[in-house]
Amino acid sequence: MSDVGGGPVLREPANRVSPQAVPFWTVSALLGDAAVVIAAAAAYFFIPDVPGWVGLVVLLIGVLAVAHVVLMPRIRFRVHRWEVTDTAVHTREGWIGRTSRIAPISRVQTVDSRQGALMRLFGLSSITVTTASAAGPITVDCLDADTARHVVARLTAITAASEDDAT
Repeated sequence: MSDVGGGPVLREPANRVSPQAVPFWTVSALLGDAAVVIAAAAAYFFIPDVPGWVGLVVLLIGVLAVAHVVLMPRIRFRVHRWEVTDTAVHTREGWIGRTSRIAPISRVQTVDSRQGALMRLFGLSSITVTTASAAGPITVDCLDADTARHVVARLTAITAASEDDAT
């Protein structure tokens, strides 16, 4: 944070997610969007007496799916950032809207890591920091697996050394 014009200004988190996040998000979006487009096209072709305008809707769904697969991963990569300091965990995420979360280390209760099958193919992992907050946990998606292990170890060491109660 820095002070500009009399009030504190929050800087963005320092670290980007792994560059492998872009192909991971692309493949994830492709799999999900392909299922939707195939289902819409199948319904259009196999349901009898479908009005002609439904074909335009199916085409629009296909165009939007292509735009989603091409644009979303690159936008998310530019936006998603994270940082762990001795005092807080700070994340920023989103691709249409933006969400920024900061959790003081004194509020951290657990630190978990997750690596699904597709993430494993890309060498990625996510960490979830559960806090004593009604807003829910903070997740840092798409870190390379080694970085995620180091962040979990660092957060564990920092929170273990903290004398504050995370309630």
